[in-house]
Amino acid sequence: MADDHNTTTLPSPPFDSISSLHFAPGHPDRLLLSSWDTTVRYYDTSDSAPELKAKFDHRAAVLACTFSDDAHGYSGGLDTSVRELDLTTEKITNLGQHNDSISSMSWSREQSTLITGSWDRTLRFWDPRQPTSAQTSSHGTPERVYHLDLINNTLVVAMASRLFHIYDLRNMSSPTQQRESSLKYMTRSLACMPDGQGYATASTEGRIAVEYFDPSPSAQEKKYAFKCHRQTIDDIDHVWPVNALAFHPVYNTFASAGSDGTVSIWDHKVKKRLRQYPKLTNPVSSIAFNRDGTKLAMGVCYTWDEGETGLKTAQQPVVVIRKLGDEVKPKGWPGN
Repeated sequence: MADDHNTTTLPSPPFDSISSLHFAPGHPDRLLLSSWDTTVRYYDTSDSAPELKAKFDHRAAVLACTFSDDAHGYSGGLDTSVRELDLTTEKITNLGQHNDSISSMSWSREQSTLITGSWDRTLRFWDPRQPTSAQTSSHGTPERVYHLDLINNTLVVAMASRLFHIYDLRNMSSPTQQRESSLKYMTRSLACMPDGQGYATASTEGRIAVEYFDPSPSAQEKKYAFKCHRQTIDDIDHVWPVNALAFHPVYNTFASAGSDGTVSIWDHKVKKRLRQYPKLTNPVSSIAFNRDGTKLAMGVCYTWDEGETGLKTAQQPVVVIRKLGDEVKPKGWPGN
């Protein structure tokens, strides 16, 4: 599976598609993975001896996971339960429920709060330290929540019907901005810029949009969208969904992963692709940079774009860890 000396394949991958990947906030080698095979897996991704450190079983497919600190993870999915995972003792604590599947979650360091989004059209906030009920608040949304991400106190929520809400976590009474997607098709992925200026979003139809929070006309003039993850084969245009986006924590460049089996690095400031990595054997469903930006994790698995037919020829899921070099730096970055 490894295409060169810069990649490592993790042992004991899940048996079904990979739904999300997250590296620990403090440890550059620790990774959480959620899967449709009803598990969350906790890995050490070190180059010398990568290993599966723990596996947490759930009652149904797990769609989302995240860390709060290096010792605690969280997960949720089709069984509607929000779980805390003690990565040291492997104990699972049920924090509470949504009324429908949990599609996305993120930990707010500023608020010391877990935020979950669901198809039940709510955002819910959780404080795992509370002795009785961990849920601290619930906020209705006009549509099913597909994705959420946050930077500092700004929360971006992508919903069905191509709706976006932007919130200030310090006042959740109503969104600070309500937007419609710049892309014509369903939102497949969302990621906030580490510099706090905006976010990128991508669709099922091979396009990425770069957006800015500042509502002023001058800032909004900078937003743009572009085509990607598409190829002409025998005069036929093939277009693949962009399944995942992730920003580099240091350089503010971002990676995109598609059902074409490729991962690309983009410098959105100059609107250029910096690198496309060698094509993988399956679609890439999810990606994550580690805390210092020296590694990129890639979940390589069947993503059901071709229904039952494609499943017959799909390879088994794998998790590939790529060591990163200067290709993730913007041109002109000091030391480049």
